[in-house]
Amino acid sequence: MHDSRSSYSAPQDDVPRSRVSPSRRLNDKIPARLVLYFLSWSGFLVSFMMRNDMNFALVAMISNGNSTQNQSNYGSQTVLGGGSDDRISMVKSVIISSFYWCYVLSQVAGGVATELFGTKCVFGWSQLATAICSILMPLAAQLHYIAVIVLRSIQGFASGLTWPAMYAIVGYWIPLTERSRFMSSFQGFSIGIGLTYPLCGFILSEFGWPYVFYTTGTLGLGWCLMWYLLAFNTPREHPRIAEEELNYIELNIRREVYHAAKVKVPWLQIFKSLPAWAIAITTFGRIFVHYIFIVNGPTFMGNVLKFNFETNGFLSGMPFVCSYISSVFFCFLADKFVMYKVLNLTNVRKLFTALSQIIPGLLIYCIGYIDNVHILLTVWFIAVIFITASYAGAMANIIDLAPNYGHSAAVLAFCQTIHMSASFISPLTAGFLVTREDSIDQWRRVFEVSAIISILTYAVYQIFGTAEIQSWNKELPTHDDTDEGKIFSKPKEDLDKNFRPT
Repeated sequence: MHDSRSSYSAPQDDVPRSRVSPSRRLNDKIPARLVLYFLSWSGFLVSFMMRNDMNFALVAMISNGNSTQNQSNYGSQTVLGGGSDDRISMVKSVIISSFYWCYVLSQVAGGVATELFGTKCVFGWSQLATAICSILMPLAAQLHYIAVIVLRSIQGFASGLTWPAMYAIVGYWIPLTERSRFMSSFQGFSIGIGLTYPLCGFILSEFGWPYVFYTTGTLGLGWCLMWYLLAFNTPREHPRIAEEELNYIELNIRREVYHAAKVKVPWLQIFKSLPAWAIAITTFGRIFVHYIFIVNGPTFMGNVLKFNFETNGFLSGMPFVCSYISSVFFCFLADKFVMYKVLNLTNVRKLFTALSQIIPGLLIYCIGYIDNVHILLTVWFIAVIFITASYAGAMANIIDLAPNYGHSAAVLAFCQTIHMSASFISPLTAGFLVTREDSIDQWRRVFEVSAIISILTYAVYQIFGTAEIQSWNKELPTHDDTDEGKIFSKPKEDLDKNFRPT
């Protein structure tokens, strides 16, 4: 996935660049930043399809009563090797959780790898590894469930590299006034989750569970080819970028991003940074609530609300599709607030972080006390939709703290190591509190705990959060003052005209 012609460090000004021929000027009408937005959006979409396919396929893999499964050569005993119900439950839990343990452990490795090899290499190869593991999953299931756990662990480790990699590239490509809008591309994972529910249900009923993995793995391989052809670490490495767009990016992004020498990642300073800790802690609360909806939502709808499989799949997936649309809106609104100075950048980040945690926290508390199913589902949808405001808040704040030298990848790696632990702590907490899945009283305790965690973790961000560039990421001195400091050099109307991902 790595372009061997270039390194991740900034290219020198005297390196000749090839220009687009007149016959291909039509391509110039599509901004390279828009292509990068699509690659980011589709990359996270495919990544989360490959991540969540196991949650659905595993039901068929362990169920002897599934007629479609029994028609295939992949029986449940092949996957689990037989045993009691308790043993089957334990193996199922280990298979699901193995992804997230390794996912958390790989965050720092992702930051380091991105510093060394660049986003194109790290993001591309991590997706390729995940896709190959998906395609091999049915074969692993034939061998032994330990082989399935190994492949899921590899997938988790590889997927953990993707977030730091994409955060690093934003500082090279996206001006400040477009940054929140670009961050909405990361919400492609919402579409991925939303599509996985109905797609896997259809494949399970029509073809059998092995084809779930063949489908997601093939989609992953196709995306990798597109990424290899279209992605570049910096604008100057892009062979087809229009001269006007290149000049616009370089003029509106701090020049040190391109011209500074390689700066060592200040891991100790990141570890001691209160603003970085504030992001990590508050996002832990958001992810805790989010995973209640993602992992435990279908169980709640099936056992408490008594929806059948088809209705459950649709209602479980649709909020995440809608949440992508809301994320685009929130990020667009945040960019406008920054551009027109409605609020300073710190307050913009805090406002949208509050929307992503205070409102969902209050709503998830209310869910346990709503008797009318239509009102409950409305509240459920609104809560999931508001969670995405974080991508204009704390998640975008990561780049604000360290926009230079690609250090935002290291900050993200630090934050994700902490807050992604919620991805397995949240389901474990729900499993501990809910011993009878049809008991609304036990589910109320889950919702109450989630609400408390969401609101209290936001309080930490309100106190210690800031959007100021940290001292350990300040720009190096430069003697070239021709364009220095012109962050908003273009008229406001031109900024909107140059990049419209929505």
